[in-house]
Amino acid sequence: MNDSSPARPAPVVLDVWCELQCPDCRGALADLRALRARYGDRLELRLRHFPLEKHKHAFAAAQAAEEAAEQGSAWPYIEAVLGRVEELDRGGEAFLVEIARELGLDAEEFDTALIDGRHILIVDADQAEGKAIGVTGTPTYVIGGERLDGGKSQDGLRERIEEIADRLLAEQA
Repeated sequence: MNDSSPARPAPVVLDVWCELQCPDCRGALADLRALRARYGDRLELRLRHFPLEKHKHAFAAAQAAEEAAEQGSAWPYIEAVLGRVEELDRGGEAFLVEIARELGLDAEEFDTALIDGRHILIVDADQAEGKAIGVTGTPTYVIGGERLDGGKSQDGLRERIEEIADRLLAEQA
């Protein structure tokens, strides 16, 4: 059977180097939600892990986010953790498991994943790639080969991301 419908163009990829204990990343949530709403499946938003040493629960949070992705709830989990950064500061891994429970995920599996470290290689690979391209803080965005650093201020970044995404989508048309 011959399908004559036009092929759907690949989505534009926006990599977001993020740290789930980072107040600046929490501040970026509104922009990320707006981008997801505006572009839908034409923009692939990929969370890339960049845990910072100054935040003692950031590495565990990155692993927990990977477990949430494995259970099919990456963005709801990421948003829940980022929205409650202060609680993560106080509660650590127990808080990460509690968020999973609140979202109806398999909390026992989260606990096991944090103990057995099954997602460590993904987190390490993201961090290494971030360092290789010059990421030094979070959030940092990469779209169309351009790196945009948002750690100091989000001002104007969403507009710049939209300009690049619109250009890339127009080039595909």
